[in-house]
Amino acid sequence: MTLTDRVGDAHHRDEPSAARLRVRRFRVPILSVALFAIVVVTGGIIQLLMPVPLLALPIGIGLAVSGVVAYRRLSRTVELRADVSELTPSGKWRDLRLGTLVGAMLFTVLMLLIGMFGGWEQLAWGSVGGFLATAGLMACVAVTEETLFRGLIFRVLEERVGTVLALAFSSVLFGLTHLVNENATLWGTLSIGLTGGVMLAAAYLVTRSLWLPIGLHFAWNLTHAGVFGVVISGSDTPPEGLLNLTLSGPSLLTGGAFGPEASLLALLVCLVPTVFLLRKASRTGQIRPRPKKVDTISD
Repeated sequence: MTLTDRVGDAHHRDEPSAARLRVRRFRVPILSVALFAIVVVTGGIIQLLMPVPLLALPIGIGLAVSGVVAYRRLSRTVELRADVSELTPSGKWRDLRLGTLVGAMLFTVLMLLIGMFGGWEQLAWGSVGGFLATAGLMACVAVTEETLFRGLIFRVLEERVGTVLALAFSSVLFGLTHLVNENATLWGTLSIGLTGGVMLAAAYLVTRSLWLPIGLHFAWNLTHAGVFGVVISGSDTPPEGLLNLTLSGPSLLTGGAFGPEASLLALLVCLVPTVFLLRKASRTGQIRPRPKKVDTISD
């Protein structure tokens, strides 16, 4: 066999098979179902382990790492992508640290503003164990939800309809998924879409990486439930955090039964970083137009 034949054979082996190409055609439903199943299974495991903080924390972190590995493997297998650029190791720890710092600061500012306007009713010490267990849960939640909503849904939508429409559609969908929560309200889900959905997508846009939105998502949720111990996204029972804080007052101030994410102040607090991130994305050319349809003339 000549060198040319061997090169030709190697190239032939590298080409995707017809079966793999057919699978890739249905990449969105396949990946959506797979990633949603990961969200449900990992969330269920951590919920069962919440009463045992010393298990919930390491297992939650382990499941978060497994979620990253699963997303990368699924992207390569189903989408036939050689390079999963949104999970590049370059800048990973920097973006995770920055996202964690900003997310914690934003939610702390929100709670302080609610307190300044008289929304704090009762404050008591909570549990270190509850904080550790919540950290494990939120690490898992941040990874699985970001890979699903920003890594898959936003990314694929942007390829097809451009950045602006993808931002709108994915954020609305992110908010609507919270309608299944206890005490869910239309305003609460809309608020989460406008605050979390748009802000997290903007964080992805600036870096074209999932690490910054994962850090933001993790720290926002951990500060919410693990530090202040406030009802999160309409949950019936308040989480166990370092503190146990009860809110009281108008729904526009406290978010009512849905929690502070439905507060008008949450929109205002998240508006600042969202505008900053979107302006930076625009200046750096990360806002992509809707692709033009190419007319083809058959012979």
